[in-house]
Parts: sequence; structure tokens; C-alpha cells
Amino acid sequence: MVGAVIIDLFHDHCLQYKDCIEKRLKRASVLIGTPGPEKNKHVYLLPNQNKPSSPDHSCKTSVDGLLENFSSLEEGAQIVSHPCLAASLYSVKQAIDDRNLSSILIITSLQRKAAWQAYLDLLFTAAYVLEYDVACDESHCSVGDPIATCGPETPLTARQLKHVGDEVSAFLRQLPGLKGDITILRSSLISGDFFLHGFTTRTGGISYIDTLSSLNLYCNPRRRDPKVVVAENLRRLASQAGFEQERFHLLKVNHANDVWVMGRSEPPSYDGIVTNQAGVVIAAPGADCIPLLFTDPVKKAIGVAHSGWRGTLMGIAMATVNAMVSEYGSDVRNIVVIVGPSVGSCCFTLDQESAQAFQAIHPDCVKDRGSARPFIDIRLATRVLLERGGVLPHNIQDNTVSESRENLTLCTSCHPDKFFSHVRDGNNFGTQIGFLSIKE
Repeated sequence: MVGAVIIDLFHDHCLQYKDCIEKRLKRASVLIGTPGPEKNKHVYLLPNQNKPSSPDHSCKTSVDGLLENFSSLEEGAQIVSHPCLAASLYSVKQAIDDRNLSSILIITSLQRKAAWQAYLDLLFTAAYVLEYDVACDESHCSVGDPIATCGPETPLTARQLKHVGDEVSAFLRQLPGLKGDITILRSSLISGDFFLHGFTTRTGGISYIDTLSSLNLYCNPRRRDPKVVVAENLRRLASQAGFEQERFHLLKVNHANDVWVMGRSEPPSYDGIVTNQAGVVIAAPGADCIPLLFTDPVKKAIGVAHSGWRGTLMGIAMATVNAMVSEYGSDVRNIVVIVGPSVGSCCFTLDQESAQAFQAIHPDCVKDRGSARPFIDIRLATRVLLERGGVLPHNIQDNTVSESRENLTLCTSCHPDKFFSHVRDGNNFGTQIGFLSIKE
């Protein structure tokens, strides 16, 4: 069942603007059906904010009358009018997301269908089901329109795609940050003379969906936060932190123990990266799983890793250390490891079989052992495994080591104002990161 209907009336280059709108509204009335309590559709009209460019500018008054008449007949229909299509679509998307709708019908022209697909590919994800109804097929609809094509099967040119992308990016850039300013947590164990690093919190981005708000830094196509929004969040972080967005590399997580040595062929998935290249920014995601940062100030080598409970058991932390030792000649005693914000033993439970694997690492890694789902301390397990591998205890910063200004390893589940959390928020969760770079 269609949950939302979007009617494209934005083509102000149309030489018969009023007639075309009238046809489109009549078609929409047929598709929407008879008003009544059983009808469960939300209708959004997207007209031009400015006057159409047809020779008869007086048609604007009659167009306004058509829109008002349609809105009165179709109870709940909303007129969404902004200077650019990106702004109008983004506003509609917010309304759709507020209602948790996912099935959307777009009524547009034959010539503008490809352009709409370009906008929707940027602003929506696979979490939505999109259908089209081509309301008219008349050549006058595309006269002077920079993003019109000769038909739905004709792809946009590179220039047209750039036009759409630039419009969307420009609109997103001017949106205000949500939940406060961008906040970056840093450790005094990492030398600011040699390295750039930090852990993000959830504030300062533009993601508006509750569990993804606001500085979500990962796009999952099954969720509602599109890549362009995540990219804008990253752009703002890069500007605040002082790194180049184009040199940013995020782990391709597989919850295992594979480590990519940057400079070699990149594998399809990996939970650790090591490098000695200056200027590149490597990052590990986290939303309960641990983002780990590794630095060697002697050999000027770095690494990051994503350590969930599976990766912890599989030894991703020491796999990253060992890669730095083997690839760059690091001495394990010089390697500093920072354990980032992650779920604490206060909030994280596993089944008995998995808990026994953590108990084998150290008995204190498991609390309330007699319950069906004991509480697990993945941070302690990480410290124990690192120390066994030769990392010096005072070179590891975790929740047992707090600085005077702030504890870097707060429980992500316990602090909804600061962090995203899968445990707390369920499958539609946002993502923070730990990032690291060698200064040039």
C-alpha cells in the first residue's frame, strides 16, 4: 500500500505550466482515490516558489487556485514550496520519516523522471519503496529545463548529474547542526606533535532521525540516513578536526580479525588498518563495539581497529599490533592503545556459551555468571589480551584510566546524550568513530 504521494509541479520551464499542473492534479486525484477514513495516503504537492517562466505570468494566480482547491478536496494534502527541488524533497522526506512511511508514489512527467531518480538516489535509501506514475508526455515540459531528458530511459548527462549533486550538497551545507556543536574526545597519551586523533560523539551533525541524530557517520542502506547526509556530517567533522575528507578511510567491518596494510590491495572487508603514510586518516566505527587507536611514536606508524565481542575473542586488537610490528618494525613496548567509547559491562550481555569464552580470557570479564545471559566486560578482555601480547599496561587507556578532563571510555548505552548505541536503540542505530592520522 502506498503511504505517501509526491506530485512534481516544480517544472517552471514548462511553456504550458497551468495546463500541465491541471492535468497532473486530475491524474493524482484518480490515483489517490475517493476521500474517506479508509484512505491512508499522505499527499505532498511540490510547486515552484517563484513565478513560472511561461510568457503568461498571470497564470500564477490561477495555479495557486488549483493547488488550494486540490488541497481542500484531498484532506491532509500539503503544499511544500522551497526555492530548490532539493529543499522541497528534503522537507517531504522529514515528514515521511516522522510518519514512519516507506512506500512512496511519485507523479511526474516523462521528461523529468530520470532527474527525479537522481534526486531520490541521493536523498533516499533502500529502506524506501519508490514507484512512479508518468502523468504527461509533452515536449513543452522540457523546454529550457536543465535536468529534463527526452524520456525515462534516457540517462542524465554527467553535467546534469553534477547539477543535481551540487544542488543537494549546497542545500545540506546550509542546514544547522543539531544537538549542539561537534565534540571530539582526545587522549593525552597520543602525542599531538606527531598524530591527529579523536573520538566523535553524536552532536553537531544534520541527521534528524531520532536514533541517528545527529552526527551519524555511517550509511547503512537499510536505514533512512542517506550517503549525502553522512557525507555532510563527515565534511563538518573534517573541518572541525583539521583533516582532508578526501583522504578519509573507514574500516569495512566484518566482525573478524583481518587487518589491511594500507598500500597493499584492499580486501573486501577488514576490521583493522595499519599505515605509516602521513596525511591519510584511518577510522574505526563504533556503536557499542570498541573503536581502538594504535600509535607508535618511534616508528611513526598507526593503526585502528573495530572490536566487537566477536572480534575481541578473535584477537583483532593484537592482530593490529602484530601488523605494526611485522610491517613497520614497531617495538610492541612502544605502541600506545586507546580504547574508545563502547558498551560497558553494565549494559552488555551474552549467552552462556559465549560468556564462557570471555571467562577463559579472565574470570573478571564475566559478571553474574549464573544467569542465562551474563554481563560481559569486552574492555577488560581487550586489555588482558593486549598485555599478554606485550603491550605495556601504562600504554593502554581504557575505562580504568581516566584523565582529569574526561573519561574517554564511557558506556555508549548509558549516555544517550553523547553516543549512539545498538544495545540501547536497536537496529536503526547511528555510528560514531575513532579517527587517527600521522601529521605531515
